[in-house]
Amino acid sequence: MTEKETNYANISTYKNNKMNNKSARVIAFYLPQFHPIEENNKYWGKGFTEWTNVGKAKPLFKGHYQPHIPADLGFYDLRLPEVREAQAELAREAGIEGFCYWHYWFGNGRRLLERPFNEVLESGKPDFPFCLAWANHSWSSNSWKKGFALQKNTLLLEQTYPGEQDYIDHFHAVLPALQDKRYICVDGKPLFAVFRPHDCPDMARFIAIWRDLAVKNRLPGIYFVGMVNNARNKTSMIPSVNNAAECYNSVLELGFDAVCSQGLMRADILANKMFLAHEVLSRIFKINHLITYDQDKINKNLLVEEDKWENVFPSIYSNWDRSPRAGKKAAIYVNSTPKVFEKLLRNAIELIKDKDDEHKILFLRSWNEWGEGNHVEPDLKYGKGYLEALKKCLLE
Repeated sequence: MTEKETNYANISTYKNNKMNNKSARVIAFYLPQFHPIEENNKYWGKGFTEWTNVGKAKPLFKGHYQPHIPADLGFYDLRLPEVREAQAELAREAGIEGFCYWHYWFGNGRRLLERPFNEVLESGKPDFPFCLAWANHSWSSNSWKKGFALQKNTLLLEQTYPGEQDYIDHFHAVLPALQDKRYICVDGKPLFAVFRPHDCPDMARFIAIWRDLAVKNRLPGIYFVGMVNNARNKTSMIPSVNNAAECYNSVLELGFDAVCSQGLMRADILANKMFLAHEVLSRIFKINHLITYDQDKINKNLLVEEDKWENVFPSIYSNWDRSPRAGKKAAIYVNSTPKVFEKLLRNAIELIKDKDDEHKILFLRSWNEWGEGNHVEPDLKYGKGYLEALKKCLLE
């Protein structure tokens, strides 16, 4: 048996050894933006990383919790292996199954921010499960840096879909990851998520090519997960709080095995009667005014009955505050605490309790999205509070 064949055989064994009696499989999205790259130096100044906006954030109203200052890990650099090891240890202690690394492939082999994950893959460390999510969106001048309402949004890097040869090249680029014994599987197949499933003009063909290549490379297949807003998708531009089934089915019909549901827009609508008016003013007339939402009210409307479907994996959020990136254009959740997060987590676990253990998946948004305020890494205000809430619900 070759080394690669041994790795394939060991994937399920590794998974079984890592499983315990947790009440849910929590997979945390992981942003690799915390290290300098040539493109960020070019677009926003030498040394720019996510920390640049995080460190400059200011409170926009009385009681607004900004800036978020990291505690245990500090303002880290993801090029350092000891940082990645410390992150994995914190996540493991909290009961998180693994990280879902954002993966950037713009077409024709163009990649960005790949160094941290490549080093994880090549070094074999940390010994902590992972999977990939294709962040298939263009980069614009509003991607990482805040502006103002009338500021022109300039395209910096366009997401492209060159066709079948590019899909083949893309597969072979991630194949070493899919073959790794640490790779997270569902029903025995490596999980691969897609951020905007409707944006690819021939998503069904992409999926078919990858599944065929997986079998040819002695993998059992690919478990595709499409991410979708449960109030609006590509085929229904007008949001509706009763639109979840249509949104989910629109993704499943493309050939995806499952859906990663995202409920923020629905929750925003139900928590603030002015939401739609705000959308019209900001999207059409480019007029923005500060809007806030109570986290507990958001959480009450974040999950829907359709999230009980066997092939739907809900998203949970610790907080949401994009003001470090977007300034006054951001929607800001207030009164977010570990206790409020724990309540949401328990409700989510209750919602999925009747699913097969393999499908009791919750996607955590996110491990380290500091620029969006949705992180569970320790900060100076709450310490390990969010991680302790996870541990309490998952392991105790």
